[in-house]
Amino acid sequence: MSFKRRQFLFLSTLSFFGVALWNKIHGRESPTQQKSAIASGADDLKPKPSTKPLLRFISVADTGTGDRGQYAVAEAMTAYHRQNKFNVAILAGDNIYNNGEIEKIQAVFERPYQPLLKQGVKFYACLGNHDIRTANGDPQVRYPGFNMQGRFYTFRRDPVQFFALDTNSNADWDTQLAWLEKELSRSDAPWKIVFGHHPVYSSGHYGNNQTFIKQFTPLFEKYGVQLYINGHDHNYERSRPINGTTYMITGGGAGTRPVNRSEWTALSASKLSFATYEVYADRIEVSAIGTDNRVFDKGSIKLRSA
Repeated sequence: MSFKRRQFLFLSTLSFFGVALWNKIHGRESPTQQKSAIASGADDLKPKPSTKPLLRFISVADTGTGDRGQYAVAEAMTAYHRQNKFNVAILAGDNIYNNGEIEKIQAVFERPYQPLLKQGVKFYACLGNHDIRTANGDPQVRYPGFNMQGRFYTFRRDPVQFFALDTNSNADWDTQLAWLEKELSRSDAPWKIVFGHHPVYSSGHYGNNQTFIKQFTPLFEKYGVQLYINGHDHNYERSRPINGTTYMITGGGAGTRPVNRSEWTALSASKLSFATYEVYADRIEVSAIGTDNRVFDKGSIKLRSA
C-alpha cells in the first residue's frame, strides 16, 4: 500500500472518531443512533424484561359513544394487552352516552372491549354525569360487567386498594365522605388510589373544582392517597404531585377537547388515549398511549405513606 493511501486511511479514522467524540460532548446523536431511536418507537408497547411489576392496570374515561374514536382507543388497549398483560381496567365514568341507556351496552362496551373481556380483564366503573340521566344510573350499578358494588365502593388488588366514588352533584355526599374516610383510615394497602368521574384539578374545559379541593385533598393528604383518576374533561392530563397526590385525567377514551396547562401540570394533551400503570414496591410507572400505539407521556409516582 502506498504511503499516501496509508496516510489517507489514518486521517479518515481520526476524523471519524473526532466527529463521534464531538457529537457525544455536545449531546448529538449519530445517524445510526438516530435510526435506532426512531425504530425503538415501534417497541413502545413491549414489556421491559428487567423487572416485573406487582400489578399492571389501565384507566380510560368518557368512552361510551360507540363511535370510531372509542373503537380506535379500544384497539390500542387490546394491542397493549397483547404485550403487557393486565386484568384491571378503571372506567372513570360517562360509560354510556348520551343518557346512560343500558340498552346500548353492547355497542358502547361489550363489542369494543370484547377481546379484553374474553381475556379476563375486569372493568371497574364509576358513574359519570351522563350515566345518571336514566334511572339515576341504577341499571349501570347493577350491570355485572361494570363490577360496581354500589354507587361508591372499594376493592383490593395487592398491593393496591382502589376507592370508587360517585362524584355527581346528586350523590349522598355526607354518607359517601364518611365512608371514604373510614375506608381510607382502615386500609393497610401501601398504595391507595381513588377514582371518580369529575376532576379535582384540571386545565381542561371544566377547570379546578374548588368544592372537591376542600372535600378531598385533606383526606388524600391525611391518609396517603397517592393517585386520583378521573375523566369528564375529554383530554389527557397528568399533574405533578400536589401535597403528595398525583391527579390523572384520562378522558380521551372516545373524543377530545382542547386542554391548556397549569403551573402544576406535568403534561397535558388533547389526544384519544388511555393510561397504563405499572405498580412496583416503591413507585408506579405511568404511561399514556395514543391510538397510534405510541407512548406520548411517561411519569413516575413515588411511594408515600400517610
